[in-house]
Amino acid sequence: MQHLYDLLIAPFVDFAFMRRALAGCLALSLGSGPIGLFLVMRRMSLMGDAMSHAVLPGAAVGFMLAGLSLPAMSLGGFVAGVLVAVLAGLATRFSSIKEDASFAAFYLLSLAIGVLLVSKSGSNVDLMHILFGSVLAVDDAALYLVGGVASVTLITLAFIYRPMLLESLDPVFLRSVGARGGLWHMAFLMLVVLNLVSGFQALGTLMAVGLMMLPAITARLWSETVEGMLVMAVSVAFGSGLAGLLLSYHFELPSGPAIILVAGLFYLFSLLFAPAGGALPRYIRARHFES
Repeated sequence: MQHLYDLLIAPFVDFAFMRRALAGCLALSLGSGPIGLFLVMRRMSLMGDAMSHAVLPGAAVGFMLAGLSLPAMSLGGFVAGVLVAVLAGLATRFSSIKEDASFAAFYLLSLAIGVLLVSKSGSNVDLMHILFGSVLAVDDAALYLVGGVASVTLITLAFIYRPMLLESLDPVFLRSVGARGGLWHMAFLMLVVLNLVSGFQALGTLMAVGLMMLPAITARLWSETVEGMLVMAVSVAFGSGLAGLLLSYHFELPSGPAIILVAGLFYLFSLLFAPAGGALPRYIRARHFES
């Protein structure tokens, strides 16, 4: 029992930075898990990756003006993310380019601009901090930001849950009853940007989308109901955060990649064994029907 205590509990009891990191992972899971699931349901999984890169130039401008200032980088990242979403939407509406292609084009442009800005005004250490972050270095201000964004996300989703669900499953019906699908779509994109901005403070721009998308994709393999998938997405995200922090502590690994690696390993396990969509259960069911 003492060995299990030292392995699983002692790091969080003995060190305040581990407790802050765990609280940050919980807040990120509560906010990013549902957002990631709606991205998957709306077939916008790669858009989450595009938006995670879109916040980089804004964060870089905030860094150039105020250094590693949380308010400046967060505001810059949010403005840049919203600007890319609006420009991609306008390009889709007034040209023949599809929405996914528009986001891909603008995200590549944003990524290049952001990396150039950070490289020009800072060091490689600054660039690595923005791209990959460190959840073990989360301070109280970043924790308040992540917790606040998670709260806003959950409250907003509670109000727009039904139209969001309808737009994800049957957008034609939503338009036929006169609902403003475009309004809900824009509100949802705002939530995506907010969660990515809060996530990059802890995990960096390249890792934040991993905690948003991998648990959501995994949840589709374990449940066939939306409510079950929501619970599973949050649980996988938080479990990955907890396991990743413990791996980081005991084996001196970078915390962000450790968390994403755990989420990725659970996804690979789910591909084979998850009851709702795993390869092995599907094969067993197919053989049962054949016989």
